[in-house]
Amino acid sequence: MYDSPRVCVQVQSVYIESQSTPDEERFVFAYTVTIRNLGRVPVQLLGRYWLITNGHGREIEVQGEGVVGEQPHIAPGEEYQYTSGAIIETPLGTMQGHYEMVDADGNAFRIAIPVFRLSVPTRIH
Repeated sequence: MYDSPRVCVQVQSVYIESQSTPDEERFVFAYTVTIRNLGRVPVQLLGRYWLITNGHGREIEVQGEGVVGEQPHIAPGEEYQYTSGAIIETPLGTMQGHYEMVDADGNAFRIAIPVFRLSVPTRIH
């Protein structure tokens, strides 16, 4: 495998208050990932790896095929976007990881997913 700068990953997260129960240490977050193919050949996302860390430093690893049940093909200059979720026991945490991908020539490569925050917005009254 080799690292490739041809794919850009951006993530935005949001706290889902309606599904969270802070008294039971359940904080629900949604995150939207945008994957852009900046290269000259089509790529396909085959698998994912996440490291989810809560505010106490407890880590959970998640890995599997594809994302949201898909293994998308992304043409040059195109992007793929999906939304998924995570549940942690604290109002603050982080996620990071990587995608396992393959290009049109069958070359496997890994794309880093930069660390992003899962945080409950602070309320100021």
